Amino acid sequence: MNTIEIVLPGKVEPEGLRVERRELPPPGPGQAMVRVLATGVSFAEQQMRRGKYFDQPPFPFVPGYDLVGEVVAGGAGVDPALTGRRVAALTKVGGWRSHVLLDAADLIPVPDNLDPAEAETLVVNGITAWQMLHRTARTTAGATILVHGANGGVGSVLVQLARAAGIAVIGTASARNADAVRALGAEWVDYTGDVPARVRELAPNGVAAVFDHVAAPASSTPSGCSPPAAPSSPTAPHRRRTSRAIPGFPC
Repeated sequence: MNTIEIVLPGKVEPEGLRVERRELPPPGPGQAMVRVLATGVSFAEQQMRRGKYFDQPPFPFVPGYDLVGEVVAGGAGVDPALTGRRVAALTKVGGWRSHVLLDAADLIPVPDNLDPAEAETLVVNGITAWQMLHRTARTTAGATILVHGANGGVGSVLVQLARAAGIAVIGTASARNADAVRALGAEWVDYTGDVPARVRELAPNGVAAVFDHVAAPASSTPSGCSPPAAPSSPTAPHRRRTSRAIPGFPC
């Protein structure tokens, strides 16, 4: 089968990307061939284009950090029922293709009633948000957290995951995004205002963690609320701006 792919030949402007065709072999044992329905263009790919992304492969290569697609064939040992199923995959590179070969064990089912493009936006954003909330900060029900950029890709997912876990959320965003943040279930705070004072009003006993995935300036963090030696934890996979989950901010 032929696949159409977008090749990044080097440090080029977007106009320098190449559209190429090549032959794909049939799926090997444990592999599935996936027809790509949606893939993303993110901060990671922008950095790769500049040669600045951590651990990116040497040029030339095919970018594409994640994808949603449909399984069209499976190799030996792959459940035949997988063919025809819609799936998501985290690839880091290689997603900018019409068809890809992936390990079937790494594919995650996607409901057919979801739009592929909408589902794709949740792959890395969702993993990043879940890792920060549940693996790094280990925030539990009943706590209150502060999420910077609560209307963004990672932030909006993080707010929803937190609310589903019984965690109260204070979310910073611009005034034009206030209604969107409130609709997610968070208490909106204007990031251009006195964030520390407003956070103290909403959480007089402090917040359990502050999630900073927009590289917010130090002035956005309530002064006097910093824990000693608070860790700065980049989350995997490294795709968007640096993400930090800083536990324990008593005010």
